[in-house]
Amino acid sequence: MKKMKSWHAAALLALTMSVIAFWGFEKSESHDFQIAKNLDVFNSIVKELDMFYVDTLDADKTIREGIDNMLYSLDPYTVYYPEDDRDELEQMLRNKYGGIGSIITWNDKLKRSVISEPYEGMPAAKVGLKVGDILMELDGEDLLGKDNQQVSEMLRGDAGTSFTLKVQRPGEEKPLTFNIVRQYIELPLIPYYAQLDNGIGYINLSTFSGNPSKEFKRVFQELKSKGITSLIIDLRNNGGGLLDEAIEIANFFVPKGQTLVTTRGKTKQASETYKTLREPLDLDIPIAVLVNSGTASSSEILAGSLQDLDRAVIVGTRTYGKGLVQTTRPLPYGGTMKVTTSKYYIPSGRCVQAIDYSHRNTDGSVGRIPDSLTTVFHTAAGREVRDGGGVSPDIVVEHPQAPNILYYLSRDNLIFDYATDYCIKHKNVAKAEEFKLTDKDYEEFKEKVKAADFKYDQQSEKLLKDLKKMAEFEGYKQDAEAEFEALEKKLQHNLDRDLDYFADDIKPLIAEEIMKRFYYQKGSIIEQLKDDPDLAKAKEILMNQGRYREMLAVKD
Repeated sequence: MKKMKSWHAAALLALTMSVIAFWGFEKSESHDFQIAKNLDVFNSIVKELDMFYVDTLDADKTIREGIDNMLYSLDPYTVYYPEDDRDELEQMLRNKYGGIGSIITWNDKLKRSVISEPYEGMPAAKVGLKVGDILMELDGEDLLGKDNQQVSEMLRGDAGTSFTLKVQRPGEEKPLTFNIVRQYIELPLIPYYAQLDNGIGYINLSTFSGNPSKEFKRVFQELKSKGITSLIIDLRNNGGGLLDEAIEIANFFVPKGQTLVTTRGKTKQASETYKTLREPLDLDIPIAVLVNSGTASSSEILAGSLQDLDRAVIVGTRTYGKGLVQTTRPLPYGGTMKVTTSKYYIPSGRCVQAIDYSHRNTDGSVGRIPDSLTTVFHTAAGREVRDGGGVSPDIVVEHPQAPNILYYLSRDNLIFDYATDYCIKHKNVAKAEEFKLTDKDYEEFKEKVKAADFKYDQQSEKLLKDLKKMAEFEGYKQDAEAEFEALEKKLQHNLDRDLDYFADDIKPLIAEEIMKRFYYQKGSIIEQLKDDPDLAKAKEILMNQGRYREMLAVKD
């Protein structure tokens, strides 16, 4: 984290913020006295350390860590941004930053960053950077050993500024040099939308930062003009953003004047009621919303509100459970604090916050609110819903646990590297909707894995070792020695067998990496949707209008 301009300013800021940590304690003494006392104590500690500590005190670092730890003890969303880190905050709020428009990943073997996903139409893609390009030099400075955070900061900068980037491209003998001009990068708000079969529209909404409601309206109206008769909104892994944007999108499907969100906080400004302000676009079109554990904050407002108003069927797995609202507060010397000021409540009156940060365990940890302590609320039609734990889907879709081998194949970049090799050999491929990894392709992948001397931990082997230790501890090992030996032989590593057994899990990830290289983020999403159980269940319910209406009606 970058340093503040003055450690004295940092100390003053930390002293001011430290008051928060002491509110509510020793309530027998006056609040004003608590503030004065603790400011004085903290100020004295800093001065004593600066004067007497055996080593020279790095005031910026020490006090900044104190600030960060103090704020994190409240909740992970209350964060301090000094003036030098304002760009990070701006990107979060506006979904925009100055840079080249590409995701980079770290290659541990090379000790270098690698291009993993350039965004379509952005500077990285325009100049011809490709997935797999190894970043060698930036304006002549060697990037060896610099981590992703360091390289990312070097790639970013003011729009209009330029730099020279040297990369080593797999399959090329000599490094390639690119002159790149940075521009404002706005991450895709809706990376993919389409008209599916049976008149079903699909919109993948990636964030509520920036101004996604405007883009959502345009896309929805385009799909309507093509004749869609129902809609799927995909909010999976959408971490949220601006509350107003969630309300605006919900307003497209619910009447004007409908209360969607109520916030309650310590101050009058933090306690507000948010209603829909415009006439809706469509009050009747059947809607299914896809959610998962990565659906959070504003995404939960949209999904939860449509559920509470019986306006959509929610499909997938339980959402993250973030029912807290943050606002920004200006601080001295150009700093900003993002602070949790309230909780939000959706139309049924429930708050979806899953973790109570005000009640920590003795070790300082926090846990999710158990289902037994949640409260029943009711939707507009009288259906039961619960608070405290995210939004529970109307249709829960079970997802099989990913096999252990996938983690190790990804960790060792074997899927990534094979996709890079594939693109070197194949200059063109079928459209994303039609692409299919062949058996021959997969055999080539298997040979690459075996040639890499790939090893991975099998959970069954680990569990067997633990069982043998426990059996020995309890005195049963000797009697069961023959059984242990027989089981050990059956569980021996057999890479060929594992790659064949888990082929149906591995192939889609390979195909996704290949599509990303030819068709960017849109291509990878299309590949993911080909065998998507959440999407299949949503389509099933939308194609059965009787079942759809029955699900949104009160149960007898």
